[in-house]
Amino acid sequence: MLKSHPEIKAKIDKLWNLFFAGGMANPLTSIEQISYLIFIKRLEDLDEQKRRQAERKGQKYASIFKGKENCRWSHWMHYEAETMLKHVRDSVFPFIKEFQGQENFYAQSMRDAVFMIPKPSLIKEAVKVLDDIDITGQGIDVQGDIYEYLLSEISQSGKNGQFRTPRHIIRMMVSLADPQLGERVCDPACGTAGFLCNAFNHILLKYTDPKNIEYDEDGAPHHLSADKLVNKTDWDRLHNKTFYGYDFDTTMVRISLMNMVLHGLESPNISYADTLSKSFTQRNKYEVILANPPFKGNVDKSDIAGDLTVTGKSQTPKTELLFLNLFVNMLVPGGRCAVIVPDGVLFGSSNAHQDARKMILEQCRLDGIISMPSGVFKPYAGVSAAVMLFTKGEKTDKVWFYDMQNDGYALDDKRTKIEGSDIPDILEKWARRDKKKQPKKGEKWLWVDYAEIKKNDYDLSLSRYKPVEYEEVKSEKPLSIVKKITTIEQDILKQVNVLKKYL
Repeated sequence: MLKSHPEIKAKIDKLWNLFFAGGMANPLTSIEQISYLIFIKRLEDLDEQKRRQAERKGQKYASIFKGKENCRWSHWMHYEAETMLKHVRDSVFPFIKEFQGQENFYAQSMRDAVFMIPKPSLIKEAVKVLDDIDITGQGIDVQGDIYEYLLSEISQSGKNGQFRTPRHIIRMMVSLADPQLGERVCDPACGTAGFLCNAFNHILLKYTDPKNIEYDEDGAPHHLSADKLVNKTDWDRLHNKTFYGYDFDTTMVRISLMNMVLHGLESPNISYADTLSKSFTQRNKYEVILANPPFKGNVDKSDIAGDLTVTGKSQTPKTELLFLNLFVNMLVPGGRCAVIVPDGVLFGSSNAHQDARKMILEQCRLDGIISMPSGVFKPYAGVSAAVMLFTKGEKTDKVWFYDMQNDGYALDDKRTKIEGSDIPDILEKWARRDKKKQPKKGEKWLWVDYAEIKKNDYDLSLSRYKPVEYEEVKSEKPLSIVKKITTIEQDILKQVNVLKKYL
């Protein structure tokens, strides 16, 4: 990420250091405030682009800044620090909160936004850095990488890391679910919208000439022009009616919106919603769901939607089980889901855990379980988790399991890149899976019959079904071992006799 743009990477590092030194130690707050500044600059950049386009066509253009010229980035960016802080806080920020132009997808999420940059020197320096980076002037690939690199600091800081799923794991899950043009893709707990951005790239990849595609050091594709996609209706659907995200944190909604826009989505469908609540009514609507929902949470039973039934006797059921139930309900028949679940979902013995697994196995076709090593979410979480893949409304007869041991990064807090990732093998074996075939010795996958899973209380932990491989150990014959011992003892006795001569 940004390996070929070290100067931009250095400027972003400088930006983070400025915010930290300026008293904003929470990276989530910092990225939110940076997003406001990016949006403010982007508004003028796009306004200027549209003015030039209208001028070339001989058409009139009404600027979004008409009557508010002092809100232009170029108007106030050279103010002295004290004046700049006051002007942005009291004039520019209220302007973007009330703005209802073509870019109102972002303005709609700004109702409760708060401008929190505390120091004049901080905003002055931050504006200078962002103006130097010129995000809008970069290509879409670089725009997306810039924001991804900003977001990477959320996890590296060790704070609020639960919001960020490793990007190589997201790309793997998107490839496994394989969203298609024309399908509606949803993340009901979208966080920073990593799944949706990667699903967008996945579809673009299908329609881009392979000769034009380059892959960065992390395996992410670039230059996705989708040059083979020529139908305007398809483009309109892709931009406006394909990707949907929900989050119950308005800060994450704003971050998601900016992330998707900078990845090339024109009108992101990201909304504030508590998707487990009674007020959320999106059902039987989406062809693909991609998610890493919150783990280890509990909600009051009285607040959850009535069709979320995997609660057992608990008055505060677990969110990971409720989200599984929700995903089944949100999918259309034949819809596919790829979701990260904590290992406890796979083998938990409570009634709610068993009911959740039974629901997935009997109301859906459970296609696969990929067990991941416990270090995948380090440095901010050591939780063991798995990827669950299922299709709504089809019968489960066999489940494909894979034991991922290496995700391409060291499983310690540093998570440095290493050789031997299992992910390419997972994608290859998944694409070629055949229920009539069994793995060869040493392979990391296997099929398990539904009847066997049912017999084991619907347990989905790989360890229960993974065969134990015994290796024959060849030992020497006892008489040979005795002879060796005798020879050693005789040698020791000789050495002792030599020592005795000196005593």
